[in-house]
Amino acid sequence: MSTLKFDFTVDKKAQTVYITREFDANLNLVWDAFTKAELLDQWVAPAPFQAKTKYMNFTEGGKRFYAMVSPDGQEGWIIQQYKSITPKTNFQFFNTFADKDENPAPTGSDWDFTFTEEQGRTTVVITIYNESLERMERMIEMGFKEGFNASLANLEQLIQSLK
Repeated sequence: MSTLKFDFTVDKKAQTVYITREFDANLNLVWDAFTKAELLDQWVAPAPFQAKTKYMNFTEGGKRFYAMVSPDGQEGWIIQQYKSITPKTNFQFFNTFADKDENPAPTGSDWDFTFTEEQGRTTVVITIYNESLERMERMIEMGFKEGFNASLANLEQLIQSLK
């Protein structure tokens, strides 16, 4: 049984999802896994999907434009616009679905990631605020919790392979 912290809470009233996940790895490795396209593409898509980053500029005001690709080749595109970055501590982005030409959906969500390390373990706290309750409910209906949990399991495997 893992002793690593893990919590996934949905607060519909606040239109917010709260995730806390601890990793048995140092801060530098976990930070890189969340902020480098070549690592993100290895874990962020739950199997059997794959992630494919078209481009990523991890700077304030920069963007990541990537697709979740289904086994039959269908692409679901996503834009992440970086709003703030405090290296090794916190970053925030606005996330929205888009088409292949980068035309964004009308609503999105604000993601806030906070990283702390204690005794060689890194905790990541993720807060996801959705602009509309409808969008959040749609995400949940589409299996966001199950998919994100699967992605975090992929991340755990990747981290262990890189240690």
